[in-house]
Amino acid sequence: MSFKRIQRRLVRVLAVLVALSVVFCAGLYVYRTFFGYNYDSTLSMFEEDLAAGIQADENITNIALFGLDTREGDTQSHSDCMMIVSVDNTRGKIKLISLMRDSLIDLEGYGPEKLNSAYYAGGPSLAIRTINQNFGTDITEYIAVNFEQLVEIVDALDGVEINVQTQEELDELNRVIRDYGIEQGQTFQSVERTGVQTLDGVQALCYGRIRKGNTGDDWARVERQSIVLEAMFEKVQTMSASRLIGLMRDLIPYVTTSLSPTEIAPLIVGAVQHGTPTIEHTRVPLDGEWYYSGPSNTYIEYNMETAAEHIRAYIYDDVYPGGTAEDGEAAGEPLGGVDYDEPPTGPATSTENTDPASLAEEGGWYDPDSGDYYDSDGDRYSLDENGNRIYY
Repeated sequence: MSFKRIQRRLVRVLAVLVALSVVFCAGLYVYRTFFGYNYDSTLSMFEEDLAAGIQADENITNIALFGLDTREGDTQSHSDCMMIVSVDNTRGKIKLISLMRDSLIDLEGYGPEKLNSAYYAGGPSLAIRTINQNFGTDITEYIAVNFEQLVEIVDALDGVEINVQTQEELDELNRVIRDYGIEQGQTFQSVERTGVQTLDGVQALCYGRIRKGNTGDDWARVERQSIVLEAMFEKVQTMSASRLIGLMRDLIPYVTTSLSPTEIAPLIVGAVQHGTPTIEHTRVPLDGEWYYSGPSNTYIEYNMETAAEHIRAYIYDDVYPGGTAEDGEAAGEPLGGVDYDEPPTGPATSTENTDPASLAEEGGWYDPDSGDYYDSDGDRYSLDENGNRIYY
């Protein structure tokens, strides 16, 4: 064999090796970019304990989304935001179903508790089991994001467009921003006006937290949380492929999930196979199907079987809770803006022969020296003649 022939073969072999190296490096880059997240592999070990029902449709995947309010020094977290994320590949939709954190449920091993106590007591596995047991769902996976990490995510998006609708919302938003700054030992920019505007990470985080000062309590808060999620989703839709890849690389470290890389890839492909999926949101319980119970209206109580039927019909039959998909927002889609109801019941209207301390919120307290109350977040308020809270 001539030297030139050996040289040509050697060049071909080297070319193949170089090509394979490029493919390997590209694959490694993609893997690290998209799958270098906080993977929780322990959940699959306890899958038989999640009480998941049989998957009714292989084209629909239901995932638990937990927004955690973990403060510095905490070793356990309450899931203040709980949603079922339903990825519907057949209809090209992603449906968000908010579950009220104060829902009275039967927590296995603990008895009657608030729904958000499940994550605190047993982490994602007990929280998923509790959702499945009470709402008849088939969830075996979860995604968790700490509220503190939401700041980094929104800032990476260069902010999100939010409509601050009322003066009450603006006042409460700025109060929460101020308190958050005190907690962090920093000063953050307040929001100057109502209306549609770009909120940065801290402002969006605080917008999703407000619930006091005549802003709708927890009912409006879960809708504001969904508004922030939708605004983030809309921002992502406007990005180029290169910008999106860079964003994924930046944001992945802030996500913890039980979904493995081999599960995430087909989930993404299925979700976009018919184009960009639409995003919808609703919540259970529905208007008129719940009431407050317990001391100081501690719990939100409703018929779990009815709620489970609403969830099943929405996920699998595409029937909006309270109507059909053709009915639009009137049937239960609140993403057009915050739409909350006045509570059907409230605190006692008279304190005559009533121990004032009994009117304090669970986790809060009454100061007999000043006559003021403190809620579970430590914020001070008084009660007017109708028992409504007036925050200072």
